[in-house]
Formats: sequence, structure tokens, C-alpha cells
Amino acid sequence: MRKKITVVGAGNVGATLVQRLAEMELGDVVVVDIPQTEGMPAGKALDILEAAPIYGYDARVIGATSYEATAGSDIVVITAGIPRKPGMSRDDLLNTNAGIVRSVTEQAVRFSPNCVLIIVSNPLDAMCLVALRTSGFPKHRVIGMAGVLDSARMRCFIAEALDVSAESVHAMVLGGHGDTMVPLPRFSTVNGIPITELLPKDKIEQINQRTRDGGAEIVKLLKTGSAYYAPSASTAEMVEAILKDKKKILPCAAYLEGEYGIDGVFVGVPVKLGSRGIEQVIQLNLSVEERMSLQKSASAVKELSAALK
Repeated sequence: MRKKITVVGAGNVGATLVQRLAEMELGDVVVVDIPQTEGMPAGKALDILEAAPIYGYDARVIGATSYEATAGSDIVVITAGIPRKPGMSRDDLLNTNAGIVRSVTEQAVRFSPNCVLIIVSNPLDAMCLVALRTSGFPKHRVIGMAGVLDSARMRCFIAEALDVSAESVHAMVLGGHGDTMVPLPRFSTVNGIPITELLPKDKIEQINQRTRDGGAEIVKLLKTGSAYYAPSASTAEMVEAILKDKKKILPCAAYLEGEYGIDGVFVGVPVKLGSRGIEQVIQLNLSVEERMSLQKSASAVKELSAALK
């Protein structure tokens, strides 16, 4: 029996994710949006389905405006929410998107009580907390897509700086999905060689800062809308790791209860992703400076989360 994946939100991130999931043949996919969108999710689903004979995938793709079609999903990805606009901070999105994520989560878990929730909506870390509280799920079944994207951006910039294949580059970015994220050059490598051995300190700091500003840079260039190709690719990697029980180590937003000295908040950390969701939080041996930066990032997330109505 095929796995079933629901993507909530048929906007740029959601629709691109549906396309990637179908092409990867990870399971049958349902994309659901609000009733006011009428035939939009069904139209996008049909368009993706009609590409199947060319790309050679057999995944079924369905678009809907009610949650009945999502029943029995193994994974529900929540991308719903208003996008960030130029000059708008992630904090500005907070309570509007909290209401949306709360409503969506209630519907999703009603029809798929055994699913794993992956949250993509911004501000990411706070929306994960909303989903956790609303769903009543154990913490390992609510995961935020943040670190995979932030690390991918850092990998891209490192590959560009060294003129090497992006496939050879691995990077690690921890902390909140925002201005206080913590790129870790010491744990970022090119085919096993730390980038601290390959790049001067000032160039590494430039890469760190561009990584922190990665989303804002794209928003500024697009002028209307925000990134969706890399976010959808990052989410697809997480879905694959869970459905295939790959035990893959990826940086994701996880609810911490004492790990890294952080408690009661979602923060990006390396985790093992398998069929149960988060199967282990990997605790790196951080330097004093790295640990302080992570604590500062967690404090910012906690302050934001405390503002939830």
C-alpha cells in the first residue's frame, strides 16, 4: 500500500513540494487549500498529474478544499500562512499565521491522528509550538523545516566561494530560523575537510552572514513573495527520510527538553529522522562561543513564542 502525504497550502511552496514529492514517487499526494480558492488546488494537482507520463511517475495527486480527502495521511506538511513581504520581519507574521496554523492543525489531526507533522509556515519555530500544543502529539511527531534549508543555503555559498561541487559540501546551521541562526563553520566541510582549513576567516564570516540573510535576500530580489524552490526541496528531503526510515541526520527544528541546556522551545538542532519522526537529538560538543550563540538564538525564539496569543 502506498504512503500518503498531505500538503496544506497550494501556494508556491506547497505546489512545488507536491511536484517534487510526486516526481520522487514517495507516495500519493493530496494538496488542500481553503474553500475560497475553489478549483485552484485541484487545477494544480491535475497539472502535476498530467506531467506523470513524461517524467514517468505513478503517484496519484489530488487537490481538495476540504480535509476529508486527507484522511489516513502518514505525513502532513503545513505550508499555509501569509507570505513575508519586503520590510516585514518574521515576527510581524506571528499571530496571523498562528491562527491559520492552529486551525489547519486541528483539521489535519482530526483526519490523520497518527501522522507526522512537518511545519514550514513562518515564523517557523513559533508555528511549531502552535502545532505541538494544538495537536497534542508527542514531540517527536512535530518537526520544523528550517535547518535543512539554512544549511543548504550555506552549502551553496561555500561551493560558490571554493568553486567546488555543491555535492561535496556539508554544512551545519543551528538555532532559530531567523536573524539569530547559528552557522557552524567548524562542523561544515568539503569532502571531510573543515572549511576553516580552506577559507580565510573574513570570507567565512561573509558566508555566515549571507546564510543568516538568505531568506531576506530572496524576498528583496523578488519584491513580491518569498523563496519556494529551496524550501520545497528541503521539505522533500525530510519527507523522504521519514517515509523510507532512512535514519538520516538532518538539522531540523525540534522541541527541546534540556538538550543543549535549552528547555520548552523549538530550536534547530541535528536530529535523526526515521519512521517515527525525530528518533534522536544529536548533541554536538560545542565551544563556549557556539553554545552562547545557540542560547541567544533560543532566547529569541522563546521571547517570540511568549508573544503568541
